[in-house]
Amino acid sequence: MVKKFWELGRTSLVILSCLTVLIAGCNKKQLLKAEEVTGESMMDRVATDKAAYEPGEQVNFTLYFKESVSDAEVRVQYRHLEKVIEEQVLKGSGEKLDWTWTPPKEDGKGYMAEIFSIQNGEAKDHLNIAVDVSSDWTKFPRYGYLADFHEMSQDEMAAVIERLNRFHINGVQFYDWQYKHQTPIKMDGGQPAKSWEDIANRPVAFNTVKGYIDLVHARNMKAMNYNLIFGAYEDAEKDGVKREWGLFKDPSATNQDKHPLPEGWASDIMLYDPSNTEWQNYLISKEAEVFEHLPFDGWHVDQLGDRGGLWNAQGESVKLPEGYVSFLKKAKEQLDVYYVMNAVGQYGQAFLAPNAPLDFLYTEVWDGHPKYKNLKEIIDQNTKYSKQRLNTVLAAYMNYDLANAPGEFNTPGVLLTDAVIFASGGSHLELGENMLAKEYFPNKNLKIPVELEKQLIHYYDFLVAYQNILRGGLEESKTTVEGTGDVQISASADQGKVWSFAKQRDGDDIIHFINFTDAATMDWNDSAGEQTEPTERQNVKVAVRTSGEVDRIMFASPDYYGGSPVELAFEQKDGQVAIELPKLKYWDLIKISYK
Repeated sequence: MVKKFWELGRTSLVILSCLTVLIAGCNKKQLLKAEEVTGESMMDRVATDKAAYEPGEQVNFTLYFKESVSDAEVRVQYRHLEKVIEEQVLKGSGEKLDWTWTPPKEDGKGYMAEIFSIQNGEAKDHLNIAVDVSSDWTKFPRYGYLADFHEMSQDEMAAVIERLNRFHINGVQFYDWQYKHQTPIKMDGGQPAKSWEDIANRPVAFNTVKGYIDLVHARNMKAMNYNLIFGAYEDAEKDGVKREWGLFKDPSATNQDKHPLPEGWASDIMLYDPSNTEWQNYLISKEAEVFEHLPFDGWHVDQLGDRGGLWNAQGESVKLPEGYVSFLKKAKEQLDVYYVMNAVGQYGQAFLAPNAPLDFLYTEVWDGHPKYKNLKEIIDQNTKYSKQRLNTVLAAYMNYDLANAPGEFNTPGVLLTDAVIFASGGSHLELGENMLAKEYFPNKNLKIPVELEKQLIHYYDFLVAYQNILRGGLEESKTTVEGTGDVQISASADQGKVWSFAKQRDGDDIIHFINFTDAATMDWNDSAGEQTEPTERQNVKVAVRTSGEVDRIMFASPDYYGGSPVELAFEQKDGQVAIELPKLKYWDLIKISYK
């Protein structure tokens, strides 16, 4: 059987559809096409007022023009995946344009708003922005961080949160905000102190922490309080911590395990047995004090990976993963808040995911998982460990060695890693006041190039707009892809080839293409900042082997037209579907729908 849709032309990406214009007196209008916009850009940027919305909640948009305009006409097309569900035509003058939209009341949906400026009846400019309608932020977690809590003005804090909001960050980890690990909030006369110093002797202002939480909540983001599950300062006995609660490197309990920190910091971190009920009661009570005085939404619980053989004060061997689960269950009983726990290098994740009261899974990726393929393996593992209940966030630090000195992040390295993580169904803890290069979040040696910042906005819009075919409820597909032209396609992440893998949801195949044809390294962290920018490939011929009768194929990429979807022509014969990817730079996806 051979089937062809309309002809697209080899180099044009055409969105073919029509819709009913929801304005009185108008009939059907042809859909505007992002790739056909060729006029001079007049629109600067677009923003929404929140990172995510409740079902039925109104979305407030603001479009900023590059300069003041008069009688501007703007047309907005709202999409869920390839389907246009509504349209608005707007008029405005001045430096910006405000409007509202109420999405459908369905929960857990991602949308894209395509915004076109119209002159003489033609589209001259185009911008996109995504909208997440989800009542539960843990279904599609997009995790960011804050690491500076010195005395700050309201405007300074608001600017940081406004930027995170543009990336649709819906949960924020407050890193090293605390006074001491064993007494996170410093008290003064029964009330929180106005200020204190953190473990690196950096100033922390209570009003900054509280102010940030309030700003986060105003954007419908969640604020997560960071603390170790088993750490305390060397002077912790003054605060009521007992040495016999400790973790020891020997059965005779003479050498307490500790995590050394740089000279000049407030203390090394002494480690305690997370399964010890007295330690559990002590630390949970201290966390309860935090939640009493600061409206955090949850606890980001940290650990330190595999510590080797450990014993308690009674000389009994301690199994940390079991202790973690015991601690978390008791914490959840006493503090019914959100819980996320770091599985350092996947340590303990196989036990944590099915047993602990966690709201999503979080893995800090280290040397044991150095390759791009390992990022997908971790996300796939976590899906299996949790029986598809929990989504994954990866803390994966980019340009690690490059960040030992001032410089800039390497854009191709960051985008390729994000492409792999997002395509695999995860998200990437990377964005805060700056961007993460080290496990010590305040490190700011590397700046974000302007072009990388711009491209990351497209990537996070893409993550939200296509979240329903990227994250949650997907299964591996047996559909395979071959290259039929000059570009080699591989089912494994091979240097010099395009990596393709497929997943399935609701009968549709979602196939990803990640471009390693020009990759200088296959190490995801691009430690020295040497990853090369891939050459843009055009008209990439591929053959998809499938037994189903294809109805339609959608193409989308964060690298083109702000992620707007495109309908592809195809030819199906003898169990093989021939298509062309119009363009491929870092990452493309196609969604194949069947009859």
